[in-house]
Amino acid sequence: MANIKSQIKRNRQNKKRRDLNRIFRGRARTALRKARVAIDSGDVEQAQAATMVATKALDKAAAKGIIHKNKAARQKSRLVQRLNEME
Repeated sequence: MANIKSQIKRNRQNKKRRDLNRIFRGRARTALRKARVAIDSGDVEQAQAATMVATKALDKAAAKGIIHKNKAARQKSRLVQRLNEME
């Protein structure tokens, strides 16, 4: 445990940021998983809706710097490719 006052504060800040980052990263992962499942199920409308939700979650995470913008773009691209193959 830290004894220095500034390090104690820094630890509090890191925990708060880590908790917030986990929320947005988790939402993006969950949305991706749901979109993939919807695409595999074969329901076009549900798959399109889930893909839009996943795209939005990835964009939010990338905008906040939680995931890299190129990673978000790559995941969105792969998801849309799978959606187009399904249709």
